[in-house]
Amino acid sequence: MSLVATNSSSSRSEGRLLSLILAVAVLITLAPVARLFFEGITAGGNLNLGFFTEVLAKPATLSALRHSLITAGLGTVISVLIGGTFAFLVALTDLRRKGALVFCLMIPMMIPPQITALSWTQIMGPSSVFLKTLGLAPPLGAPQPLYSAGGIILLLGIQHTSIIFLTLRAGLRAIPQEVVEAARISGASGLRIWGQIVLPLTLPSLLAGIAITFVTALGNFGIPAMLGIPAGYATLPTLIYQRLAGMGTTVLAEVAVLAILIGVVAICGILLQRFFQKRQRVHLVGSTGRPLSIPLGRARLPVEIALWAVIAAILVLPMAGLLATSLVPAYGVPLRFDTISLDGWHEALFRQPVTRRAFLNSFVLSVSAAALLMALCLPLAWLMDRHKTPLGRVFDSLLDLPYALPGVVLAIAMILLLINLPFTELTLYGTIWIIFLAYLARFFAVMFRPVQSSLRQLDPAMDEAAQSVGAPLSRRLKDIILPLSAPSAAAGAILVFLTAFNELTVSALLWSSGTETLGVVIFNLDDSGETVMASAVAMTIVFVVMFLMAVIQATSRRLPKGVVPWQS
Repeated sequence: MSLVATNSSSSRSEGRLLSLILAVAVLITLAPVARLFFEGITAGGNLNLGFFTEVLAKPATLSALRHSLITAGLGTVISVLIGGTFAFLVALTDLRRKGALVFCLMIPMMIPPQITALSWTQIMGPSSVFLKTLGLAPPLGAPQPLYSAGGIILLLGIQHTSIIFLTLRAGLRAIPQEVVEAARISGASGLRIWGQIVLPLTLPSLLAGIAITFVTALGNFGIPAMLGIPAGYATLPTLIYQRLAGMGTTVLAEVAVLAILIGVVAICGILLQRFFQKRQRVHLVGSTGRPLSIPLGRARLPVEIALWAVIAAILVLPMAGLLATSLVPAYGVPLRFDTISLDGWHEALFRQPVTRRAFLNSFVLSVSAAALLMALCLPLAWLMDRHKTPLGRVFDSLLDLPYALPGVVLAIAMILLLINLPFTELTLYGTIWIIFLAYLARFFAVMFRPVQSSLRQLDPAMDEAAQSVGAPLSRRLKDIILPLSAPSAAAGAILVFLTAFNELTVSALLWSSGTETLGVVIFNLDDSGETVMASAVAMTIVFVVMFLMAVIQATSRRLPKGVVPWQS
């Protein structure tokens, strides 16, 4: 009886804790989305679908929607071509130095999109310091070729190549070598093995990667803003930004409709991704055999040269152009020994107080978000797995929404929710707290999903044994659940920190004087014509990100498997 009573008491304690944490999680993640939807379909507090359809029928809305679909769609094609090629070659062949290739391919994903756009504009166009130094710059007055739809498509494709690579490689590495060897013994040719074994088994992974890449490209703000706004080429995220930045909160109802429009497209992409991920599970029982390794023979060296040439083109060359621009006294001056100057670095990093504030704000926000999300997600994922509740099922099915929605859309949702706190005259709009809460909503799924997946694979016998001898809930969480799920939680925390540290899409609409983040500072410096200082700040962020990634990579052998997110 005492054991039954103990288990019953423990179950009630777990149920109360689950209800509390789940309520907090719902308020953080789903309340802003619900508020956004309510604002979009109402006007003056009453249902008004006429206003909704009026906004959707505007030429500017239709044009921005068309531009968003074109740039995201064609950008995804480029991501598939680059990321798919790297994934097949790295996962299936005997290439050398695969770790270095993967590390370099991951860097563009960790670099914020506004820096990607800034770096590429520094190696093209008539004012390019890089081209002027080489004597290859086009004449003054020539257009900047990246200020166009083609420029946006190219950089969206490069920016999101890593997503295709990671999702496709995961599927490819699950193919046991024995399957292909059996086909070879049966007389199947290489092309037939590719078409009838490798491609069908990895198609769900590829399609899931395509879906999430399209959604991510659709919500990208940094690249369309820095390349599209100067060219008058508006996508839905930049249209929302321009409307709100130009007219303030008086157009919240209109931008809410625009936000819902892009959100619906994003949700369709997420549903497709989930569909393909579910289909992926039926193909293989497990990868218990050796991973597939196809010898390239004499073609190995040319293939390696080609892959490293791509890395140089999409990473080294733009970074070299960005560095060159940061080392001249004024934008457009050729880089020579007599023109090298660190004035831009000194001015941006040591004399501009906004830069110091931005570094501090970004660091505190990203570390705090990662720490709090880890504290929330570990017990929540465990309790949701043990106690199936209707609210838990709804939360689990809708959790990806804040991350699937473009950052600008989530920012609008946070403004609508927090511009007037319920039952008070207080507001969080214009404070750093609204950015922090937006980060929690944005990156909740990034932390929760790896932890949830890890805990579902654990044998519940250890927890049940500890519970049977009277171990309290806090003790079991500390001594059993936390150690076993630490690698996945650490991987999630690393991704949250690196992503939030450079974030622009959410904070672009939420910042105010004193709450600037690094992404906002770079965008504002470049927008105001301070290209040299913008390049200096951008290069500083690149160095910080690469240093952190290098430290994590160097210590990866001492860390549990799964901690480093870009390793299998």
